[in-house]
Amino acid sequence: MAQILHELTSFLDGLPEPRIVMDADYRIVAANAAYLREFGGNRPVAGRTCYEVSHRFSVPCDQAGESCPLKQSLKSGAPQRVLHLHHTPRGDEHVAVETMPIRDEAGRVKYFVETLRVVRQASGRAAAQGLVGRSPAFLGMLEKVLRVANSDAAVLLLGETGTGKELVAHAIHEASAREGGPFVAVDCAGMTETLFESELFGYERGAFTGATHRKQGLVEAAGGGTLFLDEIGELPLSLQVKLLRLLETGTYRRVGGLDWLPADFRLITATHRDLREMVRAERFRKDLYFRINTFPIHTPSLNERSGDIPLLAASLLERVDRKPGRKFTAAALDWLAARRYPGNIRELRNLIERASLLADGDAIDVPHLSEMAEDDTAEGADGAFRVDRLMGLGELENRYLDWAHRRSGGDVSILADALEVSRRTLYRKLRGIR
Repeated sequence: MAQILHELTSFLDGLPEPRIVMDADYRIVAANAAYLREFGGNRPVAGRTCYEVSHRFSVPCDQAGESCPLKQSLKSGAPQRVLHLHHTPRGDEHVAVETMPIRDEAGRVKYFVETLRVVRQASGRAAAQGLVGRSPAFLGMLEKVLRVANSDAAVLLLGETGTGKELVAHAIHEASAREGGPFVAVDCAGMTETLFESELFGYERGAFTGATHRKQGLVEAAGGGTLFLDEIGELPLSLQVKLLRLLETGTYRRVGGLDWLPADFRLITATHRDLREMVRAERFRKDLYFRINTFPIHTPSLNERSGDIPLLAASLLERVDRKPGRKFTAAALDWLAARRYPGNIRELRNLIERASLLADGDAIDVPHLSEMAEDDTAEGADGAFRVDRLMGLGELENRYLDWAHRRSGGDVSILADALEVSRRTLYRKLRGIR
């Protein structure tokens, strides 16, 4: 087995992707140069546990509320893939982890090779663009994004308005083999039949009054890339038929044209509506629903990922503030975390942009946020936990945990210490309210 380990280590060292070899006790026995550069800070990691290097945990991932690919791989005897938030020399980063078991001559699993890939489509730190988050709900969504990205499967994004569905669609496109192609977004709301056909399929010169030249349609413009149909639930039934024909045949015809042209795009659609209910009410075609719903992804509301609010607030401030380098006060972050956001991230962005215009100094404080805020949806305008009625102890605990989680900024270690429970217990309880 020592010879196998030596050969395996020599082989991995020549690979460009970060990889490590571990034993069943989570000990790193070898790491290639790419791993040491990307995750080890060019310092030796052999002999240390993977969970200590990657997470700074004192126990394995599965005992700290994370999924552990090594344990899953040991149990199944097959490769396992998970998405983790790892500590790196650059800060916390989302990392796709794949663990593969290595067997000895007798067929027993002796080692594990772990391959790590930094997810560049999302950030676990404040970022000036792209997806930002680190909450369980956000990580669950991001893991689905990465699993479907490299296929050509149709993706349906489901979630409330303002949850960033177009950003998610962009992330799928950027993580796919079609990354080098165009990303074309179409808003289906308010589409008339004439506009739909001319915009999507284009038209020939002379097709109608005013058509003085041939126009390229958006289907053609998306060739080799991704076509994103936003708010597809708003598309009238008459237009759903035309879209279904395009998807079923993979061909289209320009308005006024005679030739059928091939279409080459990856389809992503999005809606805030309940399409299943619309199908039952015969307001959305069943055949089209199943055609676009190959891989549904739920985009969580801001209330489902409230632990991300401080991180999102810092990111949004960086994006909208004309005075670079300003920060929120601790009280301002507490105030933002205590609110409810019916408009989700879009509402949070508007609130922060207004505050940035009202603030003259180097910090944004509660008065800048509250001066033009709409109805205060916090459980207490001062950030205090309050209840307005008698309720069951189970509901009371859930509401308190939700409030406390937001107050802690999503830091489970701090919250577990404050509540005098183990992190494992706290993770289990938080999963029960998400």
